[in-house]
This record gives sequence, structure tokens and C-alpha cells, in this order.
Amino acid sequence: MSSPQRDVKTDDRQSRQDSRQEPVARRVEKSASAFRTISEVAQDLDVPQHVLRFWETKFPQVRPLKRGGGRRYYRPEDIELLRGIRSLLYQEGYTIKGVQRLMRQGALKERSEAVEASDSGEHTEAESRPAAASGTRAAAPQRDELEAVLNELTALRDRLRAVLE
Repeated sequence: MSSPQRDVKTDDRQSRQDSRQEPVARRVEKSASAFRTISEVAQDLDVPQHVLRFWETKFPQVRPLKRGGGRRYYRPEDIELLRGIRSLLYQEGYTIKGVQRLMRQGALKERSEAVEASDSGEHTEAESRPAAASGTRAAAPQRDELEAVLNELTALRDRLRAVLE
């Protein structure tokens, strides 16, 4: 009688090992309007989760829903806002304060609408007008322009030093 019990235990162990070796089921793709967890958003934006939490403290416009235990759920509009913040900080070289200023002025919303319109092939009214005519100045020069000015100033400083020596 002890022999069949051993066979059952051996069979259970074997089936558990087999189940570990089977491929993990893939996640079901969420709809575009579905809420996302912080880990999903962090992976999508390619930033660590702690950065998203930090951005919540610096940008009051980012307000994910928080459920029991403090678990965060991001709406699609939260994710788009975070994508815009990430782009300004990482691609365009803005500082946190610079992005905060843009958000206060509403320029970030205009930028995201312009990007959406250009993606769909439409042109917004703000895009077709020059910046001076629309009543808003460009919030900050692009990084390349700043580097060119810095190089020019460095060259002038060197020429002044040569003259004064």
C-alpha cells in the first residue's frame, strides 16, 4: 500500500515540474481607454517607477487614481501628460522648473495638441501663426541654439583674454 502513495507523490512532483517548464501565458492586451498601473506606465515610458512618483510631487496636474493600499491607476490622459513631460525633460533638455512654467502657461497642452494634429495630418491655428502673432513667445530656445550661443560666447571670452594679456 505504501508503494501507490509514493507513485502519487512522484506523479505530483513531475506534474509540478512540467507546469513550471510550460511557457507563461501572455498578458491580454488592454484597450486604449483602460487604466494602467504604475509598472505598466513606467515600462511604456521607459522610466523607473520612482521617477513617476517624483513627477507627481512636482506636477500637480499628474493625478493618478489611488485605490486601497495606495495603488496607482493612470488614465490615458495622465499617460499622455507624462509622455509630454518626459519628452520635454529628456529630449528637449528642459528643467523641472521650465516644464512647470510651460504647464502654468498652458504651453504644454498646446504642444501636445500640435503633436496630435501633426500625427493626424491636420494643422492647428496656433501652428499656422507665427509665435509673435499668437501673443506667446517661445518658452525657451532649443538646446542646439543654446549650444551655439554658448560656443560664440566662449570664443568671445577667449578673444578678450588674448587682447587683455
